[in-house]
Amino acid sequence: MGFARACSVALVGVEGVVVEVQADLEPGVAAFTLVGLPDKSLIESRDRVRAAVVNSGAEWPQKKLTVGLSPASVPKSGSGFDLAVACAVLGAAERIDPAAIADVVMIGELGLDGRVRPVRGVLPAVLAAAEAGYQQVVVPEQTAGEAALVPGISVLGVRSLRQLIAILCDEPVPDEPVDDRGRPDAMLAGLMVPGTGLGAGLASPQGEGHTPDLADVAGQLRPRKALEVAAAGGHHLLFSGPPGAGKTMLAERLSAVLPPLTRQESLEVTAVHSVAGILPPGEPLVSRAPYCAPHHSATMQSLVGGGNGMPRPGAVSLAHRGILFLDEAPEFSGKALDALRQPLESGHVVVARAAGVVRLPARFLMVLAANPCPCGRHSLTGAGCECPPSVVRRYQARLSGPLLDRVDLRVEVEPVDRADLLEQGGRGEPTAVVAARVREARARAAERLAGTPWTTNCEVPGHELRTRLLAAPGALAAAERDLERGILTARGLDRVLRVAWTVADLRGAPRPEAQDIAVALELRTGIQRGAPMEMGAL
Repeated sequence: MGFARACSVALVGVEGVVVEVQADLEPGVAAFTLVGLPDKSLIESRDRVRAAVVNSGAEWPQKKLTVGLSPASVPKSGSGFDLAVACAVLGAAERIDPAAIADVVMIGELGLDGRVRPVRGVLPAVLAAAEAGYQQVVVPEQTAGEAALVPGISVLGVRSLRQLIAILCDEPVPDEPVDDRGRPDAMLAGLMVPGTGLGAGLASPQGEGHTPDLADVAGQLRPRKALEVAAAGGHHLLFSGPPGAGKTMLAERLSAVLPPLTRQESLEVTAVHSVAGILPPGEPLVSRAPYCAPHHSATMQSLVGGGNGMPRPGAVSLAHRGILFLDEAPEFSGKALDALRQPLESGHVVVARAAGVVRLPARFLMVLAANPCPCGRHSLTGAGCECPPSVVRRYQARLSGPLLDRVDLRVEVEPVDRADLLEQGGRGEPTAVVAARVREARARAAERLAGTPWTTNCEVPGHELRTRLLAAPGALAAAERDLERGILTARGLDRVLRVAWTVADLRGAPRPEAQDIAVALELRTGIQRGAPMEMGAL
């Protein structure tokens, strides 16, 4: 009787669970049994592994073979267990030393010819292996750079099972030919899910080769300032106005204003994109804030996560540490929009399905763009809007009150006049200047919040704002009046204080004053209060 074990990782959402792959050989009729709650793609690994072992020059054991995946209570899916199953079988057949693979985590799919194909989710899988105390992992050669992002773990990238057998047995490693005929690498097909890519918003919102600049936006001083405040504090933003006023144009330039991701944030974003299958080959680490802009026909499952079997990340998770832009927001279904309430508050989404409960990260900056009515001309004087008042009310009510209460900044985008459009009033500030102020403001906030679990103003709870992080004496008089009149809710007051701290950080002030509260109230309620909104005035 022969026995050997290797290790692999099962992904549950974006978190990994180390799985022990055990192989047992007993005398009897040749058979291959796979147990341990595998799915359809994992059951099919029996044929893939057998063909790969034979085509790699090794002998397949003609005995009763049982492969167990432990813990058996965890659902296992995907083809990333092939490499561990093959090595466990070869260890039980004594082709390789069982001790050499006992504490090695192996992740990869096997082709019938023995080549090792890459799979999605390598980074979270290696992170789970490192947290479990493992020090060695074997991954496909194409994903070795992604696995090497995890510190303190030794990564071996292999091109074929034949190479891995030679390395484990201390034999000469054979050379595997590389297809250099100019065609796309078919081995990378497993890393990308068809239909994602640009649809997930990982690429630039304007396409390759073009960097959107705020200087391209004509006029729009108030929306530009709201954009800067949103980027500095991570505040959610609503642009409302007629078609063609520049709402989408402004939102597309927000990602360039945001500062680069920190190392920890980059690992979080890369792990989500790796599981979702939108991580570009050759770019193992995402360093810029993602930009996700789903179509208004998106379902609730596509926004918050879901799918058959174990839930997969949705748009809110793909926008983690970045921007979720909902253009034509009232055209989204009310069920889909209201599903955003919980992740807007908590920074994560919990998806419960029959196959299990998954917790997915979802801390994003939401930008909504909405027209005032179905035809878009309701707010224009003399534009000939023919929408009945009942239709206008019904259209605007699609954005529910509880959802809008979680939006810190609500700005009316007015049509551009001729002077601004023809640049007679001069161009606005470029992205580089605004981004520099945003970085300085975030640095002030991070210094103030050092030693706390928060890094940006949008994360600070209201209790801290009312007890420890106090505004200047008398600065809250206007906000208190709005609270008494019912213009602000208790949550709205907390959000006004957060925005006021961001405005103070942009000014370089030590704490919010009356003018900062006035700016925050004007940006939230839309009521003119005489606050300075000119470029650089803050």
